[in-house]
Amino acid sequence: MTTWGHLRTEDVPAWAELTNLLARVDETEEFYEPEDLAEELTEHGFTPELDSWTLWEAEQLVGYGQLRLRQDHQGDVVAHLGGGIHPDHRGRGLGRVLMDRMEARAVELGDQRHPGARQLWGASGNLEGASVRPMLEHRGYRPVRWWNEMKQLLPATVEVPEVDALLVSPTDEHQEATRLAHNEAFRDHWGSGPTTPERWADSWTARSNRPALSTLALDADGSVLAYVMVGQWVAGEAYVNLVGTVPAARGRGLAHAALLRTIGRAEGYESISLDVDSHSPTGATRLYEKAGFVLSKTTASYQREALRR
Repeated sequence: MTTWGHLRTEDVPAWAELTNLLARVDETEEFYEPEDLAEELTEHGFTPELDSWTLWEAEQLVGYGQLRLRQDHQGDVVAHLGGGIHPDHRGRGLGRVLMDRMEARAVELGDQRHPGARQLWGASGNLEGASVRPMLEHRGYRPVRWWNEMKQLLPATVEVPEVDALLVSPTDEHQEATRLAHNEAFRDHWGSGPTTPERWADSWTARSNRPALSTLALDADGSVLAYVMVGQWVAGEAYVNLVGTVPAARGRGLAHAALLRTIGRAEGYESISLDVDSHSPTGATRLYEKAGFVLSKTTASYQREALRR
């Protein structure tokens, strides 16, 4: 018998075990430590009692779901429906029921926060051939974007070019300036939306954040022109969360120089990786290839317009 609940602090060890099993079975390699997942329960805008789901078989967690809501720069409300079902319990319709519950909550939450706005549902389609794709397509979801994971083995010999900006590692004094730069830099990126100070603080103060590896390119007045923000979830593996350049500073090689500085600072790491939109308007894939990154895998984002039942 399946018992439904929501994610709680005491569920974190079982949640981490299931999450890491899915990372291996579905080959996403999205591994998490329990401490990192615990932080998600306190993120701004996320209410675990309403926006998360757990499925238990006796004492075993066999599935979970999470709903996150954001508004993009075009004003559309996008609900990301995340989670997964234990491979031994697939084929029983649990994923379908979980999606039903997440979609219904997405409409409710979207109406509360952004009444009258167009609503979209989104979910990860993982790798080509993933078992989740037929289920999503049956529900009317379609692939709308592909993401290239690119990786570079370390150590790597890099030479940081001279640029007309100061390259530094971020400190707390740069938090707000970097948020403003990020919102400006990603204004023309697909699916992106403005990040609030509260949501930005969640990532800035996260256990996974690695400011010593990150790099900012600063103007003479201290404003952020470009940035490379790095995190770590797996020992020995650095992950580039964000790379951006404000539109007025593009074409000056700032992001390239900042990225090379970050690579050069990753002493003791075995690899550094990132995900990039394969249709990025700024030609980001070329930037990363120039910095020594190579394609390791491709995943897809699925989406559909919200359905009111």
